[in-house]
Amino acid sequence: MGTPATRQERTTRARKSQASEAQIASALRQAAELLHAQGANPFRVGAYRKAADTVEGLAGELVALYEAKGAAGLDALPGIGPGIAAAIREMLETGRWSQLERLRGSVDPEMLFRTIPGVGTELARRIHDALHVDTLEELETAAHDGRLDGVEGVGKRRAASIRASLAEMLDRRRLARRSAPQEAAAEPSVAVLLAIDAEYREKAEADALPRIAPKRFNPKGEAWLPILHATRGEWHFTALFSNTARAHELGRTRDWVVIYFYDSDHVERQRTVVTETRGAFAGRRVVRGREEECAQHDL
Repeated sequence: MGTPATRQERTTRARKSQASEAQIASALRQAAELLHAQGANPFRVGAYRKAADTVEGLAGELVALYEAKGAAGLDALPGIGPGIAAAIREMLETGRWSQLERLRGSVDPEMLFRTIPGVGTELARRIHDALHVDTLEELETAAHDGRLDGVEGVGKRRAASIRASLAEMLDRRRLARRSAPQEAAAEPSVAVLLAIDAEYREKAEADALPRIAPKRFNPKGEAWLPILHATRGEWHFTALFSNTARAHELGRTRDWVVIYFYDSDHVERQRTVVTETRGAFAGRRVVRGREEECAQHDL
């Protein structure tokens, strides 16, 4: 499972990125404004604005706090739970924030995966196309549950190397909590995920959703990608059609739906819903990785 990053490692990464409180607060506010414009739940919008105020109020102390206490120190700040702490950590260590890039339509997960030692352009593309994950946290989960092993050109040995590299790049406390057996079911039911999928596709077909202009595979810069924000109970959802190379290659950009979900702590996870093309589930909408539960749902 690896060990938490040392204070020296956190210091090196934070200082290398040179992300300031002002830049991080600005990014949090930009996310809030985009969420507001795209019709997200006001709770999410307000949470990012409150977090921006907290970060601005630190007056040059954020990097020192992170160097001394890591993600736990960020998590303890007023108005900043585990999810937003992870976002701040990502900005401190890399100078970028994948969630904000996704809201803008500028996310490039393949570039992000190339920051992992030993992962080049071609392998990054294969990982993204096969696993449909956009973040290092989601990739690390795939590395631990065996999905990464099955990607062409990876295998168990290389997957172990990538897993070790990720262990050095990410906060281990949050991953340990996510990977613990009692947390295995800590995500929405397939019934809820399939309902979000159906709502998204119906509204997208009716042209009833705001659209963003993804930078990837969009040379004309057209705003073609519908985006849905929805809430069900404690869960907040963002749904978009998959804009991966594989989805374009197979003509599935209007079929594969990537659903990001967040709990009250804003910890992000994701699932992809597709129309299965073979086997016992052919022709049915299924949640990748939870096919058997989908079968039970249809009974």
